[in-house]
Amino acid sequence: MNTGRRRSALSYIPGLTNNAVLKLIIFSALLYVMFSLAWGVVMLVYQGDSTFNQYFITNVSLPVVAGFKNHWWTIFTYGWLHYPNGFWELLSNMLWLYCFGSVVQMLIGDKQVIPMYIYCLLAGGVFYLISQLLPGELGKPPHIIGLLGPRAGLMGLAAAAVTLTPQYRFYLTETFSIPIMVVAGIFGVLMIIGSGFYLPVILMLAGGGLMGFAYIKLLKAGYRPGGWMYALKGKIEGLVTPDENAEWKRHNKTRSKMLDKIYEPKNGISQKRIDEILDKINQKGYNALSKEEKDALMRAGKE
Repeated sequence: MNTGRRRSALSYIPGLTNNAVLKLIIFSALLYVMFSLAWGVVMLVYQGDSTFNQYFITNVSLPVVAGFKNHWWTIFTYGWLHYPNGFWELLSNMLWLYCFGSVVQMLIGDKQVIPMYIYCLLAGGVFYLISQLLPGELGKPPHIIGLLGPRAGLMGLAAAAVTLTPQYRFYLTETFSIPIMVVAGIFGVLMIIGSGFYLPVILMLAGGGLMGFAYIKLLKAGYRPGGWMYALKGKIEGLVTPDENAEWKRHNKTRSKMLDKIYEPKNGISQKRIDEILDKINQKGYNALSKEEKDALMRAGKE
């Protein structure tokens, strides 16, 4: 058993290693805690949240399309964070993530969940920005500083789960179950109500759902849209993490060279052979040696 390999602290959480859904939930919760702590500190120091909104929210939330050019990176960050005062939103989102994500993970494996989730967030962000180009009130975004939340990713997982297994049922007891189509329908209605009926937000949800549907179709066609993410992750880990197997082989090679030098034959008898003979003497006495062993010991003593 190899006891020399290091493990991260999170790897000791039961079931985490091969559970992408649990990783997403833990990651989202940790980000929420850190974001909320930062908000609390700023509130205490500046006696208000205007500074937090200016320096934090605007730099991680999805802005109006006119301001996207100066905050292009927010399309990669908006879906991973919740507003500091949005604990109940976080809780409900994580429940939906577990609900649909666990179905997707069970059917296509844990390595597809995170790439799909990321693609859905990106697609939702693109739909949100493009929809603001619609004329008049149609393209009007919500009256907020910026958009935060993983709703596009959740919608993508819901669409993926329904696409994979439209007949699936959630069993609450042995005799009572709810079809996934009903659960997805309730989820969709709640998301639309929560959008405030702003068209850009509704289209953001649609974009995430379409990406989840398309991802499953690509998988069924034999493509692996998320394969490159894990390949890149492996290369980065290889650059920053020492290869323990290579280190062990290098150590063994050095050790073997040292032992070979120590056990270099003397008068035709290696030091290792001498040690074996001496061990036999210690265990059974000199008379237990064979003639060949006695001769070998004699030749070695003439060195």
